[in-house]
Amino acid sequence: MQAAFQGHEPADEDERRIRTLIEEFASEQASKLEQELFAQRKRLADAERALEAKPTKAAAESKRIATDKIYRAMTRLSDPKRAEPKEQDSRIFPGIYAPVIVMEGGRRVVKPMRYQCRPPGKPAFYDTKYPGTYNARRDNLEGFWKNLFGFSNGLMVVNAFYENVNRHRLEGRGLGAGEAVENVVLEFKPNPPQAMLVACLWSHWKRDGEPELLSFAAITDEPPPETRRRSATDCARRTASPST
Repeated sequence: MQAAFQGHEPADEDERRIRTLIEEFASEQASKLEQELFAQRKRLADAERALEAKPTKAAAESKRIATDKIYRAMTRLSDPKRAEPKEQDSRIFPGIYAPVIVMEGGRRVVKPMRYQCRPPGKPAFYDTKYPGTYNARRDNLEGFWKNLFGFSNGLMVVNAFYENVNRHRLEGRGLGAGEAVENVVLEFKPNPPQAMLVACLWSHWKRDGEPELLSFAAITDEPPPETRRRSATDCARRTASPST
């Protein structure tokens, strides 16, 4: 979404303001990432010292996590400095914004919304108390989501989707002695390639004294048999990088 406003010179005052906001946000994020980088480098050094003194599973896990987070922070720090887009720029993760198609005034419009839904009437801390509200389970649409289902519906257009699984489960076995859990990302794309429409619920959250929020959740269900079969066989296109 940022690339749409950074790939050309601003055409009017609105686009200039949007670009300025993007640059300000990038600067704020860089400061936070530098702090995270410092903290994780210290964590890594502590874990390595602990492993030298006495190898433990906790120290090994701390080293793995710190290494992953350092890689992720350095990658994100370098992102604003490059001009060419990468495939990862189009990936949608919980907590970030994505374009959603909704009906407004009898016509379809695209609105940027956060991929984690905060239902109307809920407090802002709902986001951290219930972090899984980026998915709306189909069997709970008339339960938890009843105030949005049938009233605030939308569509997200995607060309692929991903599932995170543990490698040992993917391979149908238990963890080996001393083996750490390894994450694998499975990629699914239609054949032939085509756009997929993901049904969504969305919310326009308002509360006095707080910024308004547009947010959404993707409606999900149990995977179809062909997806489960592919997950168990040849779909492991790549192992997860720390950024996934």
